[in-house]
Amino acid sequence: MTHYGFNLQWLFMRPAGAAEPDPRVLDTIAGWGFNFVRLPCDYRFFTAPPLYPAAAEHALARVDRILDACRARGLHLSLNLHRAPGYVITGWESEPHNLWTDPPAQDAFAALWRGFAARWRDVPAGALSFDLVNEPPALGLRGFTREAHEAVIRRTVAEIRAVDPHRPIVIDGLDGGNLAMPELTDLGLLHSGRGYQPMSVTHYRASWWPGHEHLPDPVYPCDYDGRWWDAGSLRDFYKPWREIAAGGTLVHIGEFGCYEYTPDDVALRWFTDLLEVFAEQRWGYALWEFAGAFGVVGHHRPGGRFEARDGWMVDVRLLELLQAYQV
Repeated sequence: MTHYGFNLQWLFMRPAGAAEPDPRVLDTIAGWGFNFVRLPCDYRFFTAPPLYPAAAEHALARVDRILDACRARGLHLSLNLHRAPGYVITGWESEPHNLWTDPPAQDAFAALWRGFAARWRDVPAGALSFDLVNEPPALGLRGFTREAHEAVIRRTVAEIRAVDPHRPIVIDGLDGGNLAMPELTDLGLLHSGRGYQPMSVTHYRASWWPGHEHLPDPVYPCDYDGRWWDAGSLRDFYKPWREIAAGGTLVHIGEFGCYEYTPDDVALRWFTDLLEVFAEQRWGYALWEFAGAFGVVGHHRPGGRFEARDGWMVDVRLLELLQAYQV
């Protein structure tokens, strides 16, 4: 089954006070015909550096409740460490260890996933997958290499499969989710790409991204980062992902979206081309996010058209695009 849905930030960057799930969100996602929820988590919700004690029961119980709610609605839950011991894509310098080089972080990372595998080993594969670590860094950053990444992933996959051999496991592309990983296709994992190029369109005025400074007002198609971006160049961008898919590796786009300051007509042209590329490959996807600055609910893109649906003010043109491009 191909999975289409949304990222939900219920356990994301809130270790001290994660929000309780809103069942209306899950009802709406299922009612609109989607079947997938990615749950980005902050590892500090479960444990804490520098000693990384065993995962807290109250945190595991929270995931139990979310998982049960998803299963009751026929939604697949993908559990993701968006912030992992020793690594987060934004703010990595705040971590006391480096996941890619330091044994304490690597041990803690493997232990968390081994514990998750043990707790949910009886959950059917169709209901739950493990997305190991969000968006590994660019090659060369703080000593990061393909070899270092491969060693961490192979060890962690082995520890999960020793407990639960049938759990679907997801790995995100390198360099923020953009680079394919042919060196890991032998493991039978699902490889997760991203849909944020060109970032002059998707991250216009995104203050957490240094590249947002001095960008011109967004247009699409456009010149960005030394190349012309249109439907054809989007297809070219995903060529390495098409190649691993041709060899039998499953590909899913774990995040994509457009920040709320890009004019809506520009965003919709880009969304249409991107979704066409995904549909051609029969790749599922998860929008970042359901509600918020990238969401189908709650963004403020200039020119957006919103209508009341199922208790939400919804960007109807984006919603209908997402529904139309499910294969």
